[in-house]
Amino acid sequence: MQEISIIFRWGHFLAGITWIGLLYYFNAVQGPFLKAVTPEGKAEAFKHLVPRALWWFRWAALATWIFGAGLLGPRLGSAFTLQGSDAIIGMGAWLGTIMLINVWAIIWRNQKIVLGMVPAKPEEKAAAARKAFLASRVNVMLSIPMLFFMASSSHGTGLFIQMGG
Repeated sequence: MQEISIIFRWGHFLAGITWIGLLYYFNAVQGPFLKAVTPEGKAEAFKHLVPRALWWFRWAALATWIFGAGLLGPRLGSAFTLQGSDAIIGMGAWLGTIMLINVWAIIWRNQKIVLGMVPAKPEEKAAAARKAFLASRVNVMLSIPMLFFMASSSHGTGLFIQMGG
């Protein structure tokens, strides 16, 4: 069982780095770049770079969640119902779940329109870009407390116990 736990822990860790790293890349690097680049450069990015980055982004999000759920194992229920000592990791798991839903239900759905994978009028593409942008920014903001709760569940539980949590 120890070997399985190590696989889930490392899978969660590596997929999580990929997911959150790409989230920060999209918001801190790619977004400003696409505003500054020429229309031709933007077209090339939309053709080659963005779809590949979004592929890694969405699948890393799903892999992170699956490995995390596997890592929780029988504690999954108590984590998601915020019970006992699993409440701390449960808060992180809830935030990660909301972020995962944002990735697949809002960001990816709208990015397909922006990238031309789904036929749309220019005004529909603009609206889709705005929705994807806002969901991505929400995920950036949620990632900060999510990472805090994930780290606190194994490295900071004493703080919560001392605070009466």
